[in-house]
Amino acid sequence: MTQVQHVVVVPAKPPVRGKSRLDALPDSDRPGLAAAFAEDTVATALRTPTVARVLVATDDAALAGRVRALGAEAVPDGDTRGLNHALGQAVSEAHRRWPDLKPVALLADLPALRPTDLERALAAAATLAPDGPAYVVDADGTGSTCYCAPYDVFAPRFGAGSAAAHADAGAHALPGDLPGLRRDVDDVDDLRAAVALGVGPRTAARLVGIDLGRPAAG
Repeated sequence: MTQVQHVVVVPAKPPVRGKSRLDALPDSDRPGLAAAFAEDTVATALRTPTVARVLVATDDAALAGRVRALGAEAVPDGDTRGLNHALGQAVSEAHRRWPDLKPVALLADLPALRPTDLERALAAAATLAPDGPAYVVDADGTGSTCYCAPYDVFAPRFGAGSAAAHADAGAHALPGDLPGLRRDVDDVDDLRAAVALGVGPRTAARLVGIDLGRPAAG
């Protein structure tokens, strides 16, 4: 059987506006970390065997240039109605360019992602939900980090409580040991957990000299 090939769509806010919940870190460190998370996420997606293309949706010209240098393509976000609308617009463009690929939405803050994590999730989706939507629940159990579905039924529901929202919409929660894919980074505790798993080289370089402190007792 021919393996399903994918286009991964990564929505990325301009780094200067990203990661506001990393407020325990200096303001000057957060944009660089947000950009590094996105670049490491994209680089990992590009190394995943069944990912044929990566499309980044961002309004930040510098970030667009850097992900293009990695081998991805980039389009403007251009949608002010929120993440799901922006993804819909980007996936429509992916459909125009690569109609034979299956689209996958992947959050941009997965610095501990490994190609094996993403490949296992995509293989599970191909088996468990070949004609419908599927998603990956985050490490906290309430959000989602990844969503895939054929173009004609692609309707992500990212946002607060997205795991339940995806389930309510009939999407299949993907099982398996996917530590890097489940570990998105919103706050410093998340970042510590990602570092413990092992982050990508751009994030690691940005973290040099940054004190993440210690987790709160209890």
